[in-house]
Amino acid sequence: MSRVAIVAALEREVRPLVRKWRVSQKEHGGRHFRFFEKDDVVLVCGGMGAEAARRASEAVIAIYAPKVIYSAGFAGALDPELKVGEVVEPQWVVNASDGSSVSLAGGEGVLVSFGSVASPAQKVKLRDGFAAQAVDMEASAVARAAEARGVEFAAVKVISDDSDFTFPAMERFMDSDGQFLEARFALFSILRPWLWPQVARLAGNSRRASHALCAWLQNMILNPVAIPGHAFETVNRR
Repeated sequence: MSRVAIVAALEREVRPLVRKWRVSQKEHGGRHFRFFEKDDVVLVCGGMGAEAARRASEAVIAIYAPKVIYSAGFAGALDPELKVGEVVEPQWVVNASDGSSVSLAGGEGVLVSFGSVASPAQKVKLRDGFAAQAVDMEASAVARAAEARGVEFAAVKVISDDSDFTFPAMERFMDSDGQFLEARFALFSILRPWLWPQVARLAGNSRRASHALCAWLQNMILNPVAIPGHAFETVNRR
């Protein structure tokens, strides 16, 4: 059993944290997952998107039986005041597709889970429609998996792109398992020199966000506090 499970999307989000952790490959539901383990904490990078997050959450719960499961990773800013590297602990996690929400004790603001990487125009609609400060793709799915199996849920996100950051749609660089296709993205970028400043900004933002997130997670692991309580309900925030 593990005290804490952490579900992230991509390994690059948490690499500074897990670099020296023990790694094990395990199978669940016909899929293989790579788990990072240290003491009574386990972390899995399930891939981008709700389905990938759900599969990874179900796997880590079934195999490790954690007391709490965190959705951790990158998020986009909806509030222009939020800047890259700021850590967000939401009070509400809302599913944009159906309006269902999770209430977390001790948090602040709203994190909305959206089905794709949000453009600046979509960010404005999500901010106004849900009174949200940040957007991700996975937290709501992790919350649903936790609810179904009676596991406590918590969320922590770090801002990796500002509210006005513009970049071509990223879905073309994801495979069916939600993994980021780095070689395809690199080729796409190399052939489009006008994108190089944005690519450099994206890389810098990701490094800064990753270090901030990993510092928060490391502090949480070393100094555990009471797990935030949660309640599942459906509300109309549109």
